[in-house]
Amino acid sequence: MAASKPVEAAAVVAAAPSSGSGVGGGGGTAGPGTGGLPRWQLALAVGAPLLLGAGAVYLWSRQRRRREAGGRGDATGLKRNSERKTPEGRASPALGSGHPEGSGAHLEMNSLDRAQAAKNKGNKYFKAGKYEQAIQCYTEAISLCPTEKNVDLSTFYQNRAAAFEQLQKWKEVVQDCTKAVELNPKYVKALFRRAKAHEKLDNKKECLEDVTAVCILEGFQNQQSMLLADKVLKLLGKEKAKEKYKNREPLMPSPQFIKSYFSSFTDDIISQPMLKGEKSDEDKDKEGEALEVKENSGYLKAKQYMEEENYDKIISECSKEIDAQGKYMAEALLLRATFYLLIGNANAAKPDLDKVISLKEANVKLRANALIKRGSMYMQQQQPLLSTQDFNMAADIDPQNADVYHHRGQLKILLDQVEEAVTDFDECIRLRPESALAQAQKCFALYRQAYTGNNSSQIQAAMKGFEEVIKKFPRCAEGYALYAQALTDQQQFGKADEMYDKCIDLEPDNATTYVHKGGNMEKAIDMFNKAINLAKSEMEMAHLYSLCDAAHAQTEVAKKYGLKPPTL
Repeated sequence: MAASKPVEAAAVVAAAPSSGSGVGGGGGTAGPGTGGLPRWQLALAVGAPLLLGAGAVYLWSRQRRRREAGGRGDATGLKRNSERKTPEGRASPALGSGHPEGSGAHLEMNSLDRAQAAKNKGNKYFKAGKYEQAIQCYTEAISLCPTEKNVDLSTFYQNRAAAFEQLQKWKEVVQDCTKAVELNPKYVKALFRRAKAHEKLDNKKECLEDVTAVCILEGFQNQQSMLLADKVLKLLGKEKAKEKYKNREPLMPSPQFIKSYFSSFTDDIISQPMLKGEKSDEDKDKEGEALEVKENSGYLKAKQYMEEENYDKIISECSKEIDAQGKYMAEALLLRATFYLLIGNANAAKPDLDKVISLKEANVKLRANALIKRGSMYMQQQQPLLSTQDFNMAADIDPQNADVYHHRGQLKILLDQVEEAVTDFDECIRLRPESALAQAQKCFALYRQAYTGNNSSQIQAAMKGFEEVIKKFPRCAEGYALYAQALTDQQQFGKADEMYDKCIDLEPDNATTYVHKGGNMEKAIDMFNKAINLAKSEMEMAHLYSLCDAAHAQTEVAKKYGLKPPTL
């Protein structure tokens, strides 16, 4: 899912000084066929709700598609497909172009003409790679230019910044771009050049603010600025998560979350009602024995606490069963590992999962479930090879386990192996026809395949499939969310908003839905901050920080520049 590097031509455009007095910009349009941007954003329930994918570019994909659909330019009248490869020419009317003949006007035009001539000379030096001489000429242009000619002055400062950029004098780049932006607040070239300089100076927050402004002003259509935004968001997210995660206190998720997690498994012995499959095979008074075992088994006490939603005591009771090497040691290991995962302690969960998997005498359902959970853990840790190995092993030892195919199908989507994902979802549905998640995710996989292949008939078939899924499973929030993403791609924004509203009704605590819908960015920011404290891994926390920072940056930049993106 990593984004590809911008093409060389785009890099040349970024390095060149400005060629016009306005706020033009180079770079191509990042449309549906662009391979360099992470287009597909998934929040699949991999064992537990999990946020995977690149940075937070998807926060802007909806706005970009809205603008493309409406055929509008941006607030500054940018031309998306024009590439400026030459330095700026004249930015003001030529001498004798209709100004009054008074001596003051004549002197002003003379001084402006001389400033333009100095700038043009600097552009020639710039093209020849003589950056020091170019800087001298741009400095002369700045000193000659009348102070009231804001646009011309901003151009001269921006051109000098471009020369400083070639000499890697980043502080000077920031200073000159700042002057240019003060004179022309929506000067995209100066903002983007300053963003790049801030990146070099490791000023991530300032870089994010500038590149976010560029994205909004360009209508989210320039690949270079989108990629830089994605890059700095990832870096900020990782930096913040690393610090917070090492000092975090383990936090038990809400009962609703835990129930939702266990409901994603159907062949999970430890989540079944207490004593099902756990009574002795001996021909005894079942009720009497059950009461006796209940008193002496740490595992069965843990199961009782699960039914009572007293989740904080489960790990300690499982530990008692494990320390005593009791009858239900394998079950206790798996249950303890599961709750370690739920509180975000993967390091503690892995040894328990390893032990269950290695117990050849253990129930095959326990071992398969442990493999699925370890595979999902590897997936969160961005280790797809290990994840694939675990899912494949689970399928080998328990081929009739629907959970294996459901979770492996999700991995295949993330690995862009769509045909294999559909095959796995089909097998899951064959084994478990009432699996709403598998059917919704199969529709999404089919839609993605059709969309990528630009097959209109298959796209329509996939959209019809979504309609059937939400009709059959009206309580499946993910069905509405995935359908809404597809509708957004098809520019059916009104219906997409209806689907997002349905999803919000079912999952009011899901922050990503608010951002996808684009209706309440402030609420999304608040919910992301809450979700950060519940992150199950450092990677998930980093991604949540990226999303939160992206949403916050858009809000602040919109206020600063008097803009109103679709999300506000």
